[in-house]
Amino acid sequence: MTFDNFELHPKLLKAVAGAGYSEPTMIQLKAIPKILKGFDVRASAQTGTGKTAAFLLPTLNRLTSPAPSGKGPRILILAPTRELAMQIAGQAEKYSQHMDRTKTVCISGGIPYHKQTPKLSRPYDVLIATPGRLIDFLNQGIINLNRVEMLILDEADRMLDMGFLEPVEEIVAKTPKGRQTLLFSATLQGSVLKFSERLLEKPMDIVVHAEHAKHENIKQRLHYVDDLHHKNRLLNHILRQDDLESAIVFTATKRHADLLVRQLRDEGHEALALHGDMSQRQRTRTIEQLRRGKVNVLVATDVAARGIDVQSITHVINFDLPRNIEDYVHRIGRTGRAGATGTAISFSSGQEAPLVKRIEAFTGQTIEVSVIEGFEPTRKQRSAGGPSSTKRPYSNKNAKGGWAGKRPNGAGKGPKNGKRPFKGRANSQKKGTSGRKGRQF
Repeated sequence: MTFDNFELHPKLLKAVAGAGYSEPTMIQLKAIPKILKGFDVRASAQTGTGKTAAFLLPTLNRLTSPAPSGKGPRILILAPTRELAMQIAGQAEKYSQHMDRTKTVCISGGIPYHKQTPKLSRPYDVLIATPGRLIDFLNQGIINLNRVEMLILDEADRMLDMGFLEPVEEIVAKTPKGRQTLLFSATLQGSVLKFSERLLEKPMDIVVHAEHAKHENIKQRLHYVDDLHHKNRLLNHILRQDDLESAIVFTATKRHADLLVRQLRDEGHEALALHGDMSQRQRTRTIEQLRRGKVNVLVATDVAARGIDVQSITHVINFDLPRNIEDYVHRIGRTGRAGATGTAISFSSGQEAPLVKRIEAFTGQTIEVSVIEGFEPTRKQRSAGGPSSTKRPYSNKNAKGGWAGKRPNGAGKGPKNGKRPFKGRANSQKKGTSGRKGRQF
């Protein structure tokens, strides 16, 4: 089957052909016909399945029909992060490039209001927004949602995880009840399922599982840790190994990312933070500093996991395991780029063994459990389904500033203990409509 089999406007098909698409993916095969027929759709699909085109192509196709009178967007797409919103906007502009007078506007936090307000004062058809910034503009009376014909929520599970339930419900309440609604999520369980049942009307359920890359060029290791102090000592030691050129360290929160950067700098590492509280200019400058070798460690939150493309990254370290299983794949994919080899290291407490099992089930790979002499966990660990934590310790005898065998007193506590100097230049610096459970397709 080809895209020509869908009842899409010729101008959209021209853009699809120009993008080099030949055959639709499974999510596109299942979703596009249902969306074109006007059904509400509830889909479970991960990044990498082609889901963005699955909802954008039929959505843009709707804009080929006469527009209702009034001001404001005909299409509203909500995304949890600035990066995802910008990515969707880029795709929307690519697919609509041959459609006359079709305008897309993207608004999100981290960008000054005065740069976004002029775009909203001119006619536009598609609005892509993060919930917080959209609420701000709604409260100012700058945006009116009375003309919305289609509402799309992308990565709904992450939106709820980030605490956007109330803002999203407030936004939904300001859209017409007769709208068509699409919800895409990595999972359709728990709070996401309950929320979708309030939001969608007789939805069609679509489930598509991604074929995950095996990341065969990335060596994955798991280190069990006792507590935060143990994590900090182990991280400091790993960052001093000779085979580490540059690394991304992932933490669970923005606050801890900033704290960890300060601690690493005190230990003599060239480190910078990368998270959602930074402006887009700051984030771009930080990534460029890593790319040029001015720093060799980024401490990041998951909001940055999908926007970093630096081929020199040799290590990804999960200081905190991701709560969203799919994020594990996105994190470790920051290393081993362009055919290079990479190392992905995860820290885990014994209580997180079930989470490790879920990650292994999701990726279809077992993560090797390793122990570095002098950094062994003292608490008995639960098995995560991989090799025993009593396996032969990971060899470290060639690491400068490290050791093999018994750890000397004070080792790993700072630059005075034989730290390997960094070779780069130092940095200076709940309302909604009810619905019934849908049918499986």
